[in-house]
Amino acid sequence: MATFQLKINGKVRKVEVDPSTPVLWVLRDHLNLQGTKYGCGMAQCGACTIHVDGMAMRSCSYPVSAVGKQAITTIEGLSANGEHPVQQAWLEHDVAQCGYCQAGQIMSAAALLKGNPAPSDEDIDAAMSGNICRCGTYLRIKDAIKSAAKK
Repeated sequence: MATFQLKINGKVRKVEVDPSTPVLWVLRDHLNLQGTKYGCGMAQCGACTIHVDGMAMRSCSYPVSAVGKQAITTIEGLSANGEHPVQQAWLEHDVAQCGYCQAGQIMSAAALLKGNPAPSDEDIDAAMSGNICRCGTYLRIKDAIKSAAKK
């Protein structure tokens, strides 16, 4: 076990865990931040996407020991009341069906728009290709990202 001081959603949080523990389990099991979902455990589905220093990362395969002083943002920290443009666009376009993948989808979309405020269809496809939606709402996801880009 080791002690880590992690900057999560703007606050420093202290946890004592095995250094190889994936950030996903630190968030969910130790800090009760359960918006980030477990999907595949192999960084293939995108359900566990968070931001690490603004970059979309798969938290299920990212060990807590690799975080260092980098800032982590989870879906809970994206905005206080769901007012982030991507979250608003998700509602406007009625994207979610079962909702399981949506936190990861939103986090990937927000990271895309932060780095590219006017993405092309190809940019969106590339950025979102690692996020799987079993319900198949891909067209609504793309429309929502385009809408959020205009805000």
